[in-house]
Order: sequence, then structure tokens, then C-alpha cells
Amino acid sequence: MPDGFLFPHGGYKTLLSYKKSEIVFDATVYFTGKFLNFRDRTVDQMVQAARSGKQNIAEGSMAGGTSKETELKLTNVARASLEELLIDFHDFLRIRNFKLWDKESREAKYIRKLAYRSNESYETYRNFIETRSPEIVANIIICLIHQCNYLLDRQITKLEQDFVKEGGLRERMTKIRLEERKKQKY
Repeated sequence: MPDGFLFPHGGYKTLLSYKKSEIVFDATVYFTGKFLNFRDRTVDQMVQAARSGKQNIAEGSMAGGTSKETELKLTNVARASLEELLIDFHDFLRIRNFKLWDKESREAKYIRKLAYRSNESYETYRNFIETRSPEIVANIIICLIHQCNYLLDRQITKLEQDFVKEGGLRERMTKIRLEERKKQKY
């Protein structure tokens, strides 16, 4: 056990889920600004859902030092926010009679392959997002959201396993205190 009782925390900028959520946020801001009427209430809702996904990953990571439960909850809120955003993009396609790419389509596979580039960022996708039709851009963002959700699902599973294995802050504090008392007796 480390010297202190706080869990390692922070470091969210290195999390793949955070990096992917940042791409989703940037792409959503571009998409809503380019293809939706700024007076449409959906614009704010989509941007806020994308922002909530990103921000809750960061907040959860920072809170993880004192509360694995809070980290787990906030990571789950991030996942739920991105699911809400995913539904908005599906609605966009359905309402306009646009085609949703099949998961195994050539286009979806190409977008998934871009995720393996080193230093993946919005720049990796900028040319595709900023030069294609709204139908294509919505599908690209849907692919990105699915990737982020996959990463978050894995992250949530890991957080659950860590909590079962290590317990919470109170348990760690009690264990350290009992070990200290034991040392003082001898």
C-alpha cells in the first residue's frame, strides 16, 4: 500500500476516453454550428451533452483520489450523456431520411481505423468533418461516440473491479490506522 491513503487520481488527459470525448465535443460544436439552426433548442442540448461527457470524465478522475464511488458515478454520467448525444445524432439522420452507416460498412471501418493513429485528436478527423455533407458528418460523429462509449464501458468495468478489490477511502483509512496502531504496540 502506498504511503498515503488517497487513491491515485487525476491524469484524465491521458485517458483514451477523455481524448475521444474531446474529439466528440469539438466535432459536435462544429456540426451544430454548421448544420443546425442556432435558434434550435437541440443545438444547446447536443453541445451540453457532448460537454457533459468530456467534463464528467475529468471531474470523475479528479474525485477518484477520495471517492472511487464518485469517480464511478461521474464516469457513468459521462457515458449516459454521450448516449443522449448518440440518440440526437440518430434522430438527425432518421428525421431527414438519411442513411445510418452499418457498423461493418466500409465507411465505418475506415473511421474506426483512424483511431489507431498516433496522437489522435480532432485534427485526425477535421478534413472529413469540415468538408462532407451533414449525413456523412453525423455518421462520422456517431462512429466516434460509439468508440468513446466502448472506452467508457471498459473504464466503468475497471472502476467497479478496483472498488471491489481495494474498497473505498474509509476502508483504506481504517486499514492504515489499524496498521499504525499495531506498529505502536510493538
